[in-house]
Amino acid sequence: QVQLVESGGGSVQAGGSLRLSCAASGSIFSIRAMGWYRQAPGKQRELVADILSGGMTNYADSVKGRFTISRDNAKNTVYLQMNSLKPEDTAVYYCNTIVTGIIRTSEYWGQGTQVTVSS
Repeated sequence: QVQLVESGGGSVQAGGSLRLSCAASGSIFSIRAMGWYRQAPGKQRELVADILSGGMTNYADSVKGRFTISRDNAKNTVYLQMNSLKPEDTAVYYCNTIVTGIIRTSEYWGQGTQVTVSS
């Protein structure tokens, strides 16, 4: 089993910055991908950014140029640096990982961390 521990959420004013962290632990042979999703009230959960094992990154168009995803492979930790935050970025942010164990590949989710951006 894999556990994801998220941190870094909070409340900021528009234009401010936050840095989210997510550390994975447990039965991990390798991490195929890690990413961040978010869900705002009344909306479906959506991909914000992810990073693959080879380092390739993907961003939602709405955050491109403002957010940066990175990973520390030695620590099994993914980060999301969020700059120039906007009120529409307000959501619960969920860490996601796809990990390969000894015999199978599985997907896991964190419990979410609230990000609130005020105007």
